[in-house]
Amino acid sequence: MSSKLYVGNLPYSVNDDSLRHNFSEFGAVASAKVMTDRDSGRSKGFGFVEMGSADEAQAAIDGLNGQSVDGRKIVVNISRPKEAGTGGGGYRSNGPRY
Repeated sequence: MSSKLYVGNLPYSVNDDSLRHNFSEFGAVASAKVMTDRDSGRSKGFGFVEMGSADEAQAAIDGLNGQSVDGRKIVVNISRPKEAGTGGGGYRSNGPRY
């Protein structure tokens, strides 16, 4: 089992430090990152936390999944690797157009 967790449905008030603090109750937090919009800097409402071990990650899932944070029930589960080809839009050139 991985020690990297996906944390969803986060209130926009949560930042990296508060995310780290919430998870530190369940063990060592190697990293905590709230994902933000690159243009506005505003939270996207989800993030990732890497715990020190798989056991600590499971304890965090058991303790925090479904818990209310600032009035929102957060989702905590094992982070799955991003699947190839499912990324966002972006500009794709298919050669010159005249």
